[in-house]
Amino acid sequence: MKTAIKTPMERKQIKLFCDGSSLGNPGPGGYCGILQYGENERIIRGGEKMTTNNRMELKAVNESLKCLKVPCEIAIYSDSKYVCDGIGVWLAGWVKKDFAKVKNPDLWQEYLALSAPHQIQTHWIKGHSGHIQNERCDKIAKEEALQYKKESNG
Repeated sequence: MKTAIKTPMERKQIKLFCDGSSLGNPGPGGYCGILQYGENERIIRGGEKMTTNNRMELKAVNESLKCLKVPCEIAIYSDSKYVCDGIGVWLAGWVKKDFAKVKNPDLWQEYLALSAPHQIQTHWIKGHSGHIQNERCDKIAKEEALQYKKESNG
């Protein structure tokens, strides 16, 4: 009797476009992540009343990763060198040094936990260069930041 050979399921191929914004840096901030899987798309957005641009850039990644329920192959597209280099270049060294003298260690540690089941590659894209998804993320992140600014001026 023959038995079928089971092969591991292929991981879903996800594209994550993300951006963050801060009015004043620090100031009211917003973030946006656009998750794409085939023809499906999900927009993740939010913000904080007092934050920095870098925190919002990384928050967009983390909040988007929280939406994924199975291990995936993720291509992150960001205009943030902080996010792209942080993930692709600096993170391993930060872990070895237990995040000593690293800004936003809480978000980087959260990223480590959220990214663990996934295979992730980052792709830096030039901001404000006409990249459709990056422009959408930028617009939504700024809308979120403005909303938090209005609420704090309320």
